[in-house]
Amino acid sequence: MNLFLREHRLLLFIQVLQFGIVAGLFWLDGYRNLSLIFYALFLSLLMMGGYLFYHYASRKRYYEKLQQPLRAFTDSYEKLGESPAAAALENLLHEQYQLYQQEVGKLQRQQEEHLVFMDQWVHQMKTPLSVIELTLQHDDSPGVESIREELERMRSGLSTVLYMARLRGFRQDFHIKAVDLAKLVREVVHDNRRLFILQGVFPEVKEKAEGLVAESDEKWLFFMLSQIIGNAIKYSSSEGGKVEITLFMQDGCPALSVQDKGIGIPAADLGRVFDPFFTGQNGRGMRESTGMGLYLVKEAARHLGHDIQLESREGEGTTVSLLFRSGHSLTNL
Repeated sequence: MNLFLREHRLLLFIQVLQFGIVAGLFWLDGYRNLSLIFYALFLSLLMMGGYLFYHYASRKRYYEKLQQPLRAFTDSYEKLGESPAAAALENLLHEQYQLYQQEVGKLQRQQEEHLVFMDQWVHQMKTPLSVIELTLQHDDSPGVESIREELERMRSGLSTVLYMARLRGFRQDFHIKAVDLAKLVREVVHDNRRLFILQGVFPEVKEKAEGLVAESDEKWLFFMLSQIIGNAIKYSSSEGGKVEITLFMQDGCPALSVQDKGIGIPAADLGRVFDPFFTGQNGRGMRESTGMGLYLVKEAARHLGHDIQLESREGEGTTVSLLFRSGHSLTNL
């Protein structure tokens, strides 16, 4: 109703002004019959009111639709009324929706092609990296260690790109099963052995509860632990440092934590460490930092129904914990 009145207020003003001008002309011409003038005003307003009532009643749905936000794109297919303006708007919304579907479909196809290309490219790049690593395996020439270090950075970056692409299609790329946490931790530590050696950091695995098994996706969990442990190694303060990986029970659920005694995270950065592309004060000092590692870990944990917690104090170190709650459903996919 408010929109209808705002649209027709100028018409009402002109109608009253027109009647006032006509009545004024008769008055100036010497016609002084006020009762007839007011009767004519009454008839004029009655006719105008009848017209406006009919106009609003026949377009009520049209005006209500214009004032309500769309909750779904299919809402545009609702009938708006029989008036020419309502029919024209209805046709416009239908055409706009069809155009939107075409554009969205085009973008989805482009994104799928891009993801397929990135997936294939990452796999193709892993082959030459493996060949280079095998070639340098028994080479102790000066400078080879630096090449190995760069290869490790490239391998880590390619893995991040691959899992970033897979994250968008998480529904088609996960398999929940019972995962032996102790075994998986040992595999992750072994996979990162070169990084431990390069940084001069020693891993220590503590099992406060033996035989812990978590319901999770082994491949994604391996990636998550690799990112967390990799960060713990990189941000350890100096040679001779230690990264503690502890397996324990919490609230009746299996859990693990990764603790380092490194540089820690500034308090100002703690609230944003899981944001995409956020490197923070510490990350800006490392050229290989992308700001995507913890973001991917957080998103994977959310999809899998795991809880993730991070505690850190600048200059004292950081602890990242994963809690594998039982009975979690994958409702956030």
